[in-house]
Amino acid sequence: MNNDIEVADVIMTGEPDHLDDEDYGPLLDPGCDRAAPEEYPWMANLSAAFMLKAVVRAQTPARPEYVTVPLRLGLWDDANTKLSIAISKWNLLWEAAQFRRRFFDDEDLPPPLYKIADQGDVNVIFVPRTTSGYYEYAPLFHLLPRAALQRHRLPFLKRGQWPFVSEVENIDEYLPSDFQDRLARAWAGTVWRHLMPQPKSGISKFTRDDPIRILAHNLDFWLPPVTQVLEDYLREFPVVDNDVAPGPVSLMDGSVLPGATRANPRMGGDLWHGEEEAAEVVRHTVEAADATGRLRGILDAVRSHRCEDDFSQHWSGAKEDFERKLYHKRAKVQVKFVELNDVIPVHGPETEVIDQMLFGDFLALLDTRDRTIVVLLRSGLTKLTDVAEAMGYRTQSAVSKRLDHILQQATRFARTIQE
Repeated sequence: MNNDIEVADVIMTGEPDHLDDEDYGPLLDPGCDRAAPEEYPWMANLSAAFMLKAVVRAQTPARPEYVTVPLRLGLWDDANTKLSIAISKWNLLWEAAQFRRRFFDDEDLPPPLYKIADQGDVNVIFVPRTTSGYYEYAPLFHLLPRAALQRHRLPFLKRGQWPFVSEVENIDEYLPSDFQDRLARAWAGTVWRHLMPQPKSGISKFTRDDPIRILAHNLDFWLPPVTQVLEDYLREFPVVDNDVAPGPVSLMDGSVLPGATRANPRMGGDLWHGEEEAAEVVRHTVEAADATGRLRGILDAVRSHRCEDDFSQHWSGAKEDFERKLYHKRAKVQVKFVELNDVIPVHGPETEVIDQMLFGDFLALLDTRDRTIVVLLRSGLTKLTDVAEAMGYRTQSAVSKRLDHILQQATRFARTIQE
């Protein structure tokens, strides 16, 4: 596709004013009006119409991934400026998804971006590489309510932007060294009530080894669903009237790009504004994580196989349910003994004792040679010729006669026992 897409020269409506702050820097005074629950947290989007007249929309967008690049925030030499502009344009084309690389000629992409674009049609979001990892997890951070920030001693940052477009400050200078750990704890506390809806079963009632608690702290698990929610929200935004008729995307060789549509860019605006709207986004994020039943399957499996080590020493509704199920609610089973005449008898230890006694009593009734025949047969010899040979007989006839006599003796012995 030709990359000479016109730069838009239009007046946008409903766009957030990203320069309305009277003070500089990314921090926000917790006591100011913009930090009130009605205003904070806040996330906004900048329209691609500020740079492009038309965009490409992927009909089936690939799942986006975040890729960090070494953008030196606060330094504006030629190389850094070119990289920053390329990142801004690339990210604003979020609707193009895996096709956004087609907006750029090879020489337009700085090496860090070209290395990724050269892999083909991949859907990536570029963010500056930082020690804190703030830009990767910004969508999660800007969903935290005031109470979560204060509880985990996280700074109040000004309005977030998604996708990343530009930044003039080095954000690491304003964040604690253990930012990701604090963010993980704050996010886990925020999302916990959706994972454990049982009353009085807060996150502190479970140990650090509890599987659901570990899942709640896993920021990488929650990043894909929150990104999906962000894009779903943005797809509901109205479009800018740039007189671009929707249609197929023509490539430079005259062919058509399959799976893509040329269209007007969407307007930008607020994704959420205030704690009430942010809480709704959190709920949608949990639903997106369970779109295929994956999250629900994990939660059900853990709840069905709880162990005592999952709970802390604190009482909770979940712990009470676990102990009641374990100790108090026993299934009432009525035991009945049924005689089964047509099955193989059960061989118990007392059976061997009785057999040995009866066998000894029977042998006492026999003479020496008859007793020898019985012992040989019991020891494993099954052929009369083998028994005859063991006893020194030339033929088996003598053994056969003695065996008839033994059977008669056994019949009388059995009749005596029954009587």
